[in-house]
Amino acid sequence: MAARSITQRWVARHLPARPDRAHKGDFGRLLVVAGSIDYPGAALLAALGAMRAGVGVARVAAAESVVARLAGTIPELTWMALDEEAPGLIAPGGWRRVTAEASAFDAVVIGPGLGRQPATQRRTRQLISSLTPPTVVDADALNALADGSRWWQGVRGSLVLTPHPGEFARLTGADAPDGDDDEARGKAVAAAAVRWDQVVVLKGAHSVVAEPGGELLRSEVSTPALATAGSGDVLAGVIGAFLAGGSPALEAAACGVAVHGAAGLLAAERIGSAGVMARDLAGLLPEAIAQLRGDRSR
Repeated sequence: MAARSITQRWVARHLPARPDRAHKGDFGRLLVVAGSIDYPGAALLAALGAMRAGVGVARVAAAESVVARLAGTIPELTWMALDEEAPGLIAPGGWRRVTAEASAFDAVVIGPGLGRQPATQRRTRQLISSLTPPTVVDADALNALADGSRWWQGVRGSLVLTPHPGEFARLTGADAPDGDDDEARGKAVAAAAVRWDQVVVLKGAHSVVAEPGGELLRSEVSTPALATAGSGDVLAGVIGAFLAGGSPALEAAACGVAVHGAAGLLAAERIGSAGVMARDLAGLLPEAIAQLRGDRSR
């Protein structure tokens, strides 16, 4: 099946509405489970991506020492400081708290910068299998799933998995398709979406989005401005924001890819193809969204 392009018109139809008389609750509450001592910035970038994409409230759940290091960096963020058993390593009680409180949120993002300690990976798999809100699974959470046997059989909720080619290969147990072979990439992602019964985004130049029912969408964006550390964390937050705002998984994923790509093109135009940082992408998200909506007032 050939992939359809994610066009500006398609995105404009499917972006979450922004009514003039809305309040923050209308735009959703997002829980971001992310960050560790070695990668605290990943949590900030995912949450910043969500906020710049329009989520009503973003709350970061991380180990106590990570929260102590980050709290106040972005005043608009809220925090859930979790018990830890070592610096930056969430204790069992902390994982139980996240599991108990996650259902109060409209969507979840899990994985950016969590780390790959065996205990963290095991508990991440357990949390993902228990979640009922729609959830973006990214980065170290994808690696956690790859280390589990038939992980997809125990999942209760709707997931959007966002692997880059290396993570996709670990999840599937096979070599990732050639990045220049769009047909092979589309077939591989479509097969994975059916097998796992979840929406899958294969990131890279011309990212591809697939859902189990057979829909296959392809980004037309390819720019080195997006090839920078933390770019994927921002994308996870954007998709999480759209899920929290009520978009179905496929629409949230494809709109997230489109908005992230549009921000990358704006960054390349204004900053250059080299030197763009993930925070630059996040800062350009509101303009990218306005552009894709067709808002000519900006």
